[in-house]
Amino acid sequence: MPTVLIVEDEAPARKFLQGILEAHGYETVAAENLAAAGKVLEQHAADIVLLDVRLPDGSGLSLMERALRDQPGLPIIVATGHGDIEMAVEAMKAGAADFISKPIDEARLVGALRRAADHVALQRETVRLRSERWENHQWVPSTSPQMKEVLSIIERVAKTDANVLILGESGTGKNMVADLIHRNSARMRGNQTPVVLNCPTIAEHLLESELFGHEANAFTGAGTKRKRGVIETAEGNTLFLDEISSMKLELQAKLLRALEERLLRRVGGTTEVKVDFRLISATNHELTKMIADGSFREDLYWRLRTVEIRMPRLRDRREDIPALTGAMLARLAQLRGENSIGVSSRAMDALRAYAWPGNIRELLHALERAMLFCDGDQLEIGHLPQEVREAL
Repeated sequence: MPTVLIVEDEAPARKFLQGILEAHGYETVAAENLAAAGKVLEQHAADIVLLDVRLPDGSGLSLMERALRDQPGLPIIVATGHGDIEMAVEAMKAGAADFISKPIDEARLVGALRRAADHVALQRETVRLRSERWENHQWVPSTSPQMKEVLSIIERVAKTDANVLILGESGTGKNMVADLIHRNSARMRGNQTPVVLNCPTIAEHLLESELFGHEANAFTGAGTKRKRGVIETAEGNTLFLDEISSMKLELQAKLLRALEERLLRRVGGTTEVKVDFRLISATNHELTKMIADGSFREDLYWRLRTVEIRMPRLRDRREDIPALTGAMLARLAQLRGENSIGVSSRAMDALRAYAWPGNIRELLHALERAMLFCDGDQLEIGHLPQEVREAL
Protein backbone atom coordinates (compact mmCIF):
# COMPACT_ATOMS: atom_id res chain seq x y z
CA MET A 1 0.00 0.00 0.00
CA PRO A 2 1.17 3.59 -0.56
CA THR A 3 2.83 5.65 2.18
CA VAL A 4 0.90 8.76 3.22
CA LEU A 5 2.63 11.83 4.64
CA ILE A 6 0.31 13.51 7.18
CA VAL A 7 1.19 17.17 7.63
CA GLU A 8 -0.74 18.39 10.69
CA ASP A 9 0.47 20.62 13.52
CA GLU A 10 -1.95 19.37 16.20
CA ALA A 11 -0.75 16.13 17.82
CA PRO A 12 -4.23 14.68 18.63
CA ALA A 13 -5.34 15.28 15.03
CA ARG A 14 -2.16 13.62 13.69
CA LYS A 15 -2.73 10.52 15.82
CA PHE A 16 -6.40 10.40 14.83
CA LEU A 17 -5.53 10.53 11.13
CA GLN A 18 -2.75 7.97 11.51
CA GLY A 19 -5.17 5.62 13.20
CA ILE A 20 -7.71 5.88 10.38
CA LEU A 21 -5.13 5.43 7.63
CA GLU A 22 -3.34 2.52 9.23
CA ALA A 23 -6.66 0.78 9.88
CA HIS A 24 -7.21 0.87 6.11
CA GLY A 25 -3.79 -0.58 5.38
CA TYR A 26 -1.78 2.55 4.55
CA GLU A 27 1.73 3.19 5.80
CA THR A 28 2.03 6.62 7.41
CA VAL A 29 4.67 9.17 8.25
CA ALA A 30 3.78 12.34 10.15
CA ALA A 31 5.14 15.89 10.15
CA GLU A 32 4.08 18.75 12.43
CA ASN A 33 5.25 21.63 10.23
CA LEU A 34 6.50 22.60 6.76
CA ALA A 35 10.16 22.08 7.62
CA ALA A 36 9.64 18.48 8.78
CA ALA A 37 7.38 17.72 5.84
CA GLY A 38 9.93 19.17 3.43
CA LYS A 39 12.60 16.76 4.67
CA VAL A 40 10.29 13.77 4.12
CA LEU A 41 9.49 14.91 0.59
CA GLU A 42 13.15 15.55 -0.22
CA GLN A 43 13.78 11.87 0.50
CA HIS A 44 10.83 10.86 -1.74
CA ALA A 45 9.54 8.90 1.25
CA ALA A 46 5.82 9.49 0.60
CA ASP A 47 3.48 8.46 -2.20
CA ILE A 48 0.53 10.63 -1.10
CA VAL A 49 0.37 13.79 1.00
CA LEU A 50 -2.47 14.75 3.35
CA LEU A 51 -1.75 18.43 3.87
CA ASP A 52 -3.16 20.92 6.36
CA VAL A 53 -3.14 24.43 4.88
CA ARG A 54 -2.63 26.48 8.06
CA LEU A 55 0.65 25.52 9.71
CA PRO A 56 2.85 27.31 12.31
CA ASP A 57 5.66 28.07 9.85
CA GLY A 58 3.60 29.05 6.81
CA SER A 59 0.97 27.99 4.30
CA GLY A 60 0.74 24.39 3.20
CA LEU A 61 0.16 25.64 -0.35
CA SER A 62 3.78 26.79 -0.56
CA LEU A 63 4.90 23.25 0.31
CA MET A 64 2.53 21.84 -2.29
CA GLU A 65 3.97 24.12 -4.97
CA ARG A 66 7.53 22.97 -4.21
CA ALA A 67 6.52 19.30 -3.97
CA LEU A 68 4.72 19.27 -7.32
CA ARG A 69 7.62 21.04 -8.98
CA ASP A 70 9.96 18.32 -7.69
CA GLN A 71 7.55 15.37 -8.07
CA PRO A 72 4.97 16.12 -10.78
CA GLY A 73 1.86 14.00 -10.30
CA LEU A 74 2.33 13.52 -6.53
CA PRO A 75 -1.24 13.22 -5.16
CA ILE A 76 -1.79 15.91 -2.53
CA ILE A 77 -5.04 16.03 -0.57
CA VAL A 78 -5.55 19.41 1.08
CA ALA A 79 -7.43 19.74 4.38
CA THR A 80 -9.20 23.07 4.83
CA GLY A 81 -11.48 24.65 7.43
CA HIS A 82 -15.14 25.33 6.73
CA GLY A 83 -14.42 28.98 5.98
CA ASP A 84 -11.60 28.30 3.53
CA ILE A 85 -13.53 27.56 0.34
CA GLU A 86 -11.54 30.11 -1.64
CA MET A 87 -8.34 28.52 -0.39
CA ALA A 88 -9.62 25.08 -1.44
CA VAL A 89 -10.33 26.38 -4.93
CA GLU A 90 -6.87 27.92 -5.05
CA ALA A 91 -5.34 24.59 -3.98
CA MET A 92 -7.18 22.67 -6.72
CA LYS A 93 -6.04 25.19 -9.34
CA ALA A 94 -2.46 24.78 -8.08
CA GLY A 95 -2.57 21.02 -8.60
CA ALA A 96 -4.11 19.44 -5.50
CA ALA A 97 -5.68 16.04 -6.17
CA ASP A 98 -8.57 16.69 -3.78
CA PHE A 99 -9.58 18.73 -0.75
CA ILE A 100 -11.40 17.80 2.46
CA SER A 101 -13.15 20.11 4.86
CA LYS A 102 -12.46 19.98 8.59
CA PRO A 103 -13.63 18.32 10.76
CA ILE A 104 -12.58 15.42 8.54
CA ASP A 105 -15.21 12.82 7.69
CA GLU A 106 -13.67 9.33 7.66
CA ALA A 107 -15.64 8.06 4.66
CA ARG A 108 -14.75 11.15 2.64
CA LEU A 109 -11.08 10.78 3.59
CA VAL A 110 -10.96 7.08 2.71
CA GLY A 111 -12.55 7.76 -0.68
CA ALA A 112 -10.04 10.51 -1.48
CA LEU A 113 -7.15 8.26 -0.44
CA ARG A 114 -8.42 5.39 -2.56
CA ARG A 115 -8.49 7.62 -5.63
CA ALA A 116 -5.01 8.86 -4.84
CA ALA A 117 -3.80 5.26 -4.36
CA ASP A 118 -5.28 4.34 -7.76
CA HIS A 119 -3.28 7.18 -9.28
CA VAL A 120 -0.10 5.98 -7.57
CA ALA A 121 -0.62 2.41 -8.84
CA LEU A 122 -1.23 3.67 -12.36
CA GLN A 123 1.91 5.83 -12.27
CA ARG A 124 4.09 3.03 -10.89
CA GLU A 125 2.99 0.57 -13.53
CA THR A 126 3.50 3.08 -16.33
CA VAL A 127 7.01 3.87 -15.10
CA ARG A 128 7.85 0.18 -14.72
CA LEU A 129 6.73 -0.65 -18.23
CA ARG A 130 8.51 2.33 -19.74
CA SER A 131 11.76 1.06 -18.24
CA GLU A 132 11.27 -2.56 -19.32
CA ARG A 133 10.78 -4.16 -22.67
CA TRP A 134 7.24 -5.52 -22.78
CA GLU A 135 6.97 -9.27 -23.27
CA ASN A 136 3.80 -11.36 -23.36
CA HIS A 137 4.88 -13.24 -20.27
CA GLN A 138 5.34 -10.19 -18.06
CA TRP A 139 2.89 -10.20 -15.18
CA VAL A 140 1.36 -7.05 -13.76
CA PRO A 141 2.00 -6.81 -10.00
CA SER A 142 -1.11 -7.49 -7.95
CA THR A 143 -2.34 -6.34 -4.56
CA SER A 144 -5.45 -8.54 -4.40
CA PRO A 145 -5.33 -11.57 -2.08
CA GLN A 146 -6.78 -13.82 -4.81
CA MET A 147 -4.03 -13.02 -7.31
CA LYS A 148 -1.31 -13.16 -4.68
CA GLU A 149 -2.42 -16.73 -4.00
CA VAL A 150 -2.39 -17.53 -7.72
CA LEU A 151 1.12 -16.13 -8.11
CA SER A 152 2.29 -18.08 -5.07
CA ILE A 153 1.02 -21.32 -6.63
CA ILE A 154 2.62 -20.44 -9.96
CA GLU A 155 5.98 -19.81 -8.31
CA ARG A 156 5.87 -23.19 -6.60
CA VAL A 157 4.48 -25.33 -9.43
CA ALA A 158 6.68 -23.82 -12.15
CA LYS A 159 9.71 -25.50 -10.58
CA THR A 160 8.09 -28.92 -10.99
CA ASP A 161 6.88 -30.94 -13.98
CA ALA A 162 3.38 -31.43 -12.59
CA ASN A 163 0.31 -31.19 -14.81
CA VAL A 164 -1.68 -28.02 -14.16
CA LEU A 165 -5.39 -27.36 -14.70
CA ILE A 166 -6.37 -23.68 -14.89
CA LEU A 167 -10.03 -22.83 -14.31
CA GLY A 168 -11.79 -19.51 -14.73
CA GLU A 169 -14.10 -17.37 -16.83
CA SER A 170 -13.10 -16.31 -20.33
CA GLY A 171 -10.75 -13.35 -20.33
CA THR A 172 -9.28 -13.90 -16.84
CA GLY A 173 -5.76 -14.56 -18.14
CA LYS A 174 -5.55 -18.37 -18.15
CA ASN A 175 -3.23 -18.36 -21.17
CA MET A 176 -0.89 -15.88 -19.46
CA VAL A 177 -0.70 -18.16 -16.43
CA ALA A 178 0.23 -21.09 -18.65
CA ASP A 179 2.91 -18.98 -20.33
CA LEU A 180 4.28 -17.78 -16.99
CA ILE A 181 4.51 -21.32 -15.61
CA HIS A 182 6.37 -22.46 -18.73
CA ARG A 183 8.81 -19.56 -18.74
CA ASN A 184 9.79 -20.25 -15.16
CA SER A 185 10.17 -24.01 -15.65
CA ALA A 186 13.06 -26.27 -16.63
CA ARG A 187 11.32 -26.78 -19.99
CA MET A 188 11.97 -23.17 -20.96
CA ARG A 189 14.99 -23.25 -23.27
CA GLY A 190 16.10 -20.03 -24.93
CA ASN A 191 13.04 -18.23 -26.26
CA GLN A 192 11.05 -21.44 -26.66
CA THR A 193 7.32 -20.84 -26.20
CA PRO A 194 4.72 -23.45 -25.22
CA VAL A 195 2.95 -25.42 -27.93
CA VAL A 196 -0.67 -24.21 -27.84
CA LEU A 197 -3.85 -25.81 -29.12
CA ASN A 198 -7.25 -24.17 -28.65
CA CYS A 199 -9.44 -27.26 -28.83
CA PRO A 200 -12.81 -25.68 -29.86
CA THR A 201 -11.23 -24.00 -32.90
CA ILE A 202 -10.45 -27.40 -34.50
CA ALA A 203 -13.21 -29.33 -36.23
CA GLU A 204 -14.19 -32.37 -34.16
CA HIS A 205 -13.14 -34.89 -36.84
CA LEU A 206 -9.71 -33.26 -37.16
CA LEU A 207 -8.90 -32.76 -33.47
CA GLU A 208 -7.46 -36.27 -33.04
CA SER A 209 -5.07 -35.67 -35.93
CA GLU A 210 -4.06 -32.27 -34.50
CA LEU A 211 -3.27 -33.89 -31.16
CA PHE A 212 -1.67 -37.17 -32.19
CA GLY A 213 -0.66 -36.62 -35.81
CA HIS A 214 -1.39 -38.98 -38.69
CA GLU A 215 0.32 -41.24 -41.16
CA ALA A 216 0.29 -40.56 -44.89
CA ASN A 217 -3.13 -41.15 -46.49
CA ALA A 218 -4.61 -42.07 -43.09
CA PHE A 219 -7.96 -40.53 -44.05
CA THR A 220 -9.51 -38.51 -46.83
CA GLY A 221 -7.63 -35.23 -47.07
CA ALA A 222 -4.73 -36.40 -44.87
CA GLY A 223 -2.20 -35.95 -47.65
CA THR A 224 0.70 -38.06 -48.76
CA LYS A 225 3.07 -37.14 -45.93
CA ARG A 226 3.17 -38.06 -42.27
CA LYS A 227 2.13 -35.26 -39.92
CA ARG A 228 3.25 -34.81 -36.33
CA GLY A 229 0.58 -33.73 -33.85
CA VAL A 230 1.00 -31.09 -31.17
CA ILE A 231 1.92 -33.70 -28.54
CA GLU A 232 4.93 -34.81 -30.59
CA THR A 233 5.73 -31.20 -31.46
CA ALA A 234 5.84 -30.44 -27.72
CA GLU A 235 8.62 -33.01 -27.14
CA GLY A 236 10.70 -31.71 -24.21
CA ASN A 237 8.45 -28.65 -24.08
CA THR A 238 5.14 -27.57 -22.52
CA LEU A 239 1.82 -28.32 -24.21
CA PHE A 240 -1.07 -25.97 -23.42
CA LEU A 241 -4.54 -27.31 -24.28
CA ASP A 242 -7.04 -24.46 -24.00
CA GLU A 243 -10.75 -25.22 -23.42
CA ILE A 244 -10.05 -28.92 -22.98
CA SER A 245 -13.68 -29.40 -21.90
CA SER A 246 -14.72 -29.40 -25.58
CA MET A 247 -12.87 -32.69 -26.21
CA LYS A 248 -15.07 -35.72 -26.84
CA LEU A 249 -14.94 -38.78 -24.58
CA GLU A 250 -13.18 -41.06 -27.07
CA LEU A 251 -10.40 -38.56 -27.53
CA GLN A 252 -10.20 -37.97 -23.78
CA ALA A 253 -9.38 -41.68 -23.34
CA LYS A 254 -6.52 -41.43 -25.83
CA LEU A 255 -5.14 -38.34 -24.16
CA LEU A 256 -5.30 -40.08 -20.78
CA ARG A 257 -3.22 -42.96 -22.14
CA ALA A 258 -0.63 -40.54 -23.56
CA LEU A 259 -0.37 -38.87 -20.15
CA GLU A 260 -0.13 -42.12 -18.19
CA GLU A 261 2.12 -44.16 -20.46
CA ARG A 262 3.92 -41.38 -22.33
CA LEU A 263 3.10 -43.19 -25.58
CA LEU A 264 0.92 -42.24 -28.53
CA ARG A 265 -0.17 -43.76 -31.81
CA ARG A 266 -0.71 -41.52 -34.82
CA VAL A 267 -4.00 -41.73 -36.70
CA GLY A 268 -3.63 -44.58 -39.19
CA GLY A 269 -0.43 -45.77 -37.55
CA THR A 270 0.53 -49.11 -35.99
CA THR A 271 3.61 -48.18 -33.96
CA GLU A 272 3.90 -46.49 -30.59
CA VAL A 273 5.81 -43.23 -30.26
CA LYS A 274 7.43 -42.18 -26.97
CA VAL A 275 6.68 -38.64 -25.90
CA ASP A 276 7.96 -36.32 -23.17
CA PHE A 277 5.93 -33.20 -22.53
CA ARG A 278 4.49 -31.17 -19.65
CA LEU A 279 0.73 -30.58 -19.91
CA ILE A 280 -1.09 -27.43 -18.86
CA SER A 281 -4.80 -27.33 -19.64
CA ALA A 282 -7.53 -24.78 -19.13
CA THR A 283 -11.29 -24.40 -19.33
CA ASN A 284 -14.07 -21.99 -18.39
CA HIS A 285 -16.41 -24.92 -17.61
CA GLU A 286 -16.84 -26.69 -14.29
CA LEU A 287 -15.44 -30.12 -15.07
CA THR A 288 -16.97 -31.67 -11.94
CA LYS A 289 -20.45 -30.92 -13.37
CA MET A 290 -19.41 -32.41 -16.70
CA ILE A 291 -18.20 -35.53 -14.89
CA ALA A 292 -21.57 -35.79 -13.16
CA ASP A 293 -23.46 -35.63 -16.47
CA GLY A 294 -21.07 -38.06 -18.16
CA SER A 295 -19.44 -35.68 -20.66
CA PHE A 296 -15.97 -35.66 -19.09
CA ARG A 297 -13.88 -38.55 -17.80
CA GLU A 298 -13.20 -38.48 -14.07
CA ASP A 299 -9.88 -40.36 -14.45
CA LEU A 300 -8.66 -37.76 -16.94
CA TYR A 301 -9.78 -34.95 -14.65
CA TRP A 302 -7.62 -36.23 -11.80
CA ARG A 303 -4.69 -36.69 -14.16
CA LEU A 304 -5.02 -33.12 -15.47
CA ARG A 305 -5.35 -31.45 -12.08
CA THR A 306 -2.23 -32.51 -10.23
CA VAL A 307 -2.31 -28.81 -9.42
CA GLU A 308 -5.42 -26.67 -9.91
CA ILE A 309 -5.35 -22.90 -10.30
CA ARG A 310 -8.60 -20.93 -10.16
CA MET A 311 -8.43 -17.53 -11.80
CA PRO A 312 -10.51 -14.83 -10.07
CA ARG A 313 -12.89 -12.63 -12.01
CA LEU A 314 -11.76 -9.05 -12.53
CA ARG A 315 -14.77 -7.73 -10.59
CA ASP A 316 -13.56 -9.75 -7.59
CA ARG A 317 -10.17 -8.02 -7.58
CA ARG A 318 -10.99 -4.43 -8.40
CA GLU A 319 -7.96 -3.19 -6.46
CA ASP A 320 -5.80 -4.45 -9.34
CA ILE A 321 -7.60 -2.37 -11.99
CA PRO A 322 -5.36 0.75 -11.68
CA ALA A 323 -2.15 -1.25 -12.22
CA LEU A 324 -3.71 -3.28 -15.03
CA THR A 325 -4.92 -0.07 -16.65
CA GLY A 326 -1.46 1.47 -16.44
CA ALA A 327 0.12 -1.62 -17.96
CA MET A 328 -2.38 -1.83 -20.79
CA LEU A 329 -2.18 1.87 -21.65
CA ALA A 330 1.61 1.69 -21.71
CA ARG A 331 1.46 -1.38 -23.96
CA LEU A 332 -1.08 0.19 -26.34
CA ALA A 333 0.94 3.40 -26.53
CA GLN A 334 4.08 1.40 -27.26
CA LEU A 335 2.38 -0.44 -30.11
CA ARG A 336 1.19 2.87 -31.57
CA GLY A 337 4.55 4.59 -31.09
CA GLU A 338 3.05 7.16 -28.74
CA ASN A 339 3.63 8.36 -25.21
CA SER A 340 1.56 6.66 -22.52
CA ILE A 341 -1.36 8.63 -21.12
CA GLY A 342 -2.96 9.02 -17.72
CA VAL A 343 -6.49 8.46 -16.43
CA SER A 344 -8.67 11.02 -14.66
CA SER A 345 -9.95 10.11 -11.19
CA ARG A 346 -13.56 10.02 -12.43
CA ALA A 347 -12.65 7.72 -15.31
CA MET A 348 -10.80 5.46 -12.89
CA ASP A 349 -13.83 5.42 -10.59
CA ALA A 350 -15.91 4.20 -13.54
CA LEU A 351 -13.34 1.54 -14.45
CA ARG A 352 -13.42 0.24 -10.89
CA ALA A 353 -17.22 0.36 -10.65
CA TYR A 354 -17.99 -1.57 -13.84
CA ALA A 355 -18.59 -5.34 -13.50
CA TRP A 356 -16.34 -6.42 -16.44
CA PRO A 357 -18.20 -9.57 -17.56
CA GLY A 358 -15.45 -10.03 -20.16
CA ASN A 359 -12.76 -9.66 -17.47
CA ILE A 360 -9.24 -8.52 -18.42
CA ARG A 361 -9.86 -8.98 -22.13
CA GLU A 362 -12.82 -6.60 -21.98
CA LEU A 363 -10.78 -4.04 -20.03
CA LEU A 364 -8.09 -4.11 -22.72
CA HIS A 365 -10.63 -3.61 -25.50
CA ALA A 366 -12.31 -0.75 -23.60
CA LEU A 367 -8.99 1.05 -23.11
CA GLU A 368 -7.98 0.48 -26.73
CA ARG A 369 -11.27 2.07 -27.84
CA ALA A 370 -10.88 4.94 -25.38
CA MET A 371 -7.41 5.78 -26.68
CA LEU A 372 -8.82 6.18 -30.19
CA PHE A 373 -11.09 8.98 -28.95
CA CYS A 374 -8.54 10.67 -26.68
CA ASP A 375 -6.55 13.55 -28.16
CA GLY A 376 -4.94 14.72 -24.92
CA ASP A 377 -2.63 13.19 -22.35
CA GLN A 378 -5.38 11.86 -20.08
CA LEU A 379 -8.36 9.55 -20.52
CA GLU A 380 -11.58 11.16 -19.32
CA ILE A 381 -14.83 9.40 -18.48
CA GLY A 382 -16.30 10.54 -21.80
CA HIS A 383 -13.73 8.47 -23.69
CA LEU A 384 -14.92 5.21 -22.09
CA PRO A 385 -17.61 2.93 -23.56
CA GLN A 386 -21.17 3.81 -22.57
CA GLU A 387 -21.68 0.72 -20.41
CA VAL A 388 -18.57 1.62 -18.38
CA ARG A 389 -19.64 5.26 -17.97
CA GLU A 390 -23.07 4.16 -16.77
CA ALA A 391 -21.54 2.06 -13.96
CA LEU A 392 -21.09 5.20 -11.84
